[in-house]
Amino acid sequence: MIFRLFVLTIGFGLAVSGGISTIAYLNMITAGHGVDEYLAFISRRVECYLLPAGISVIWLSIYWPHNHEEN
Repeated sequence: MIFRLFVLTIGFGLAVSGGISTIAYLNMITAGHGVDEYLAFISRRVECYLLPAGISVIWLSIYWPHNHEEN
């Protein structure tokens, strides 16, 4: 259970880091670039991949099956 909480925390940190980067790059749209250029730009940035990676880690930590040992 402690390991799952640790993995959940790691996933949350990754998702927050990637989400902040993705939101920060939204300033490109106000600078005159279009949404298609924004999406093309963030698809090439490595730090923006942390958001889906973090969400995946969170999902795995919650829903990955585990064995309950019966005493």
